Formats: sequence, C-alpha cells, structure tokens
Amino acid sequence: MTRNKPFLLATFFTLFLFFSYILLPSTKPTPPPPPPHLPTTALAQPPPIPSSILAGSAIMPHLGNETLKAELGRAGWKLFHMTLARFPESPSLDERTALAQYLALFARLYPCGECAEHFQKLLAQYPPQTSGRVAASQWGCFVHNLVNERLGKEVFDCMTVGEAYKCGCAEEDEKKGKGEEVVKGRKGKGVVKTTGSSLEENLEGSGRKIEVIKEG
Repeated sequence: MTRNKPFLLATFFTLFLFFSYILLPSTKPTPPPPPPHLPTTALAQPPPIPSSILAGSAIMPHLGNETLKAELGRAGWKLFHMTLARFPESPSLDERTALAQYLALFARLYPCGECAEHFQKLLAQYPPQTSGRVAASQWGCFVHNLVNERLGKEVFDCMTVGEAYKCGCAEEDEKKGKGEEVVKGRKGKGVVKTTGSSLEENLEGSGRKIEVIKEG
C-alpha cells in the first residue's frame, strides 16, 4: 500500500489538472457581436441597386407653389452642375456607373414631381455622358439648355459652365485657371448640329467637341 501511494497521488493530481482545464472557463477574449439589426453580410458589401429602382417613375407629387419651385430649381441645378464639374477627369468604370445611377435617382427623387417626369424623359433621350469631367459638364449644360428652351428661358453659354459653378476649392480653381479642366476659347454659344442618330456639340473656338448620344 505504501508503494502505491506516490502513484495514487500522481494519478489524482493528473485528474485534477485535466478536469480543471475542461471545466474552468477560457480566459481568451471573444470577439464583440455585430451591431444589432444588421446582418453580418451587410457589413462587408452593400447589395446592388435593382434596375427597377433606377428606372422607376417619379416618386414625388406635383409642386404647385411656383416660388418654391423656382428656388428648388436654382438649388437643384447648382448641385447638378457642381457634381459634374468635380467628377474625375479619367473616371473608373465604378465611378462612371455611380454617376449614371446617381443621376437616375436624382431624377426620380427630385421634390417637384412634374419636373422630375420631364427630366427623366431627357435622361432617356440623352443618356449621361460619363467618360470624364469635361464630357459630363458639357452634357449637363446641354440638357439644362433643353429645359430652358422648353420653359422659354435664356439659353446658357456652355463655354463658361466651368466658371459659373466653381466650388471655391483653391486647388481646383487654380487648375481651371490654367485651362486643365475646362473647355476654353472665344466667348460664344456652342453650335449644336445633328449628325445621324447623335448630336455633336461643337464649342466654337475651343478646338474640342463632345458628342451627346441620342437614344432611339
């Protein structure tokens, strides 16, 4: 019996360590749970926008207050043109897609329902030009002038659209002053002429032109 005592003590000590390891809680910290009401998959990648949302009809009701409609128009056009004026010069495919989707949703959600309907028709007939900043800005001026013509307003000089919607950013304005980001030339309105199924916007004296593709 005396000989077996060390063996029994060793066995008891081994069993004690084993059960202590199994039963005692782990001290390793557990990762925090994701925020409530938000699936884990939603944290990594937002779902794509369904085409039915982009191509749906105008959402807002008609706006009868003419004063409010005019104020909204001035603010809306400023946001519209400044967005295009700050668009990248050489955008990626993702950036071009983002701009096209933004303009589609801008038209759907514009607070003036009847204005939104007219603008959606323009987008369908003359899809946004997203190849770069100059093309996007000149396209924006082109569709703005179509709206002005329909409303009997003065047609805007697309030669100066970059100057008219400066953002006040020192670096951007300095580049524009050097002629790196705006179409420059003699003052005067762009000449629009039809060629087949497209419209060519020739900027007089600028040495550049953009092509506004017409659907249909």
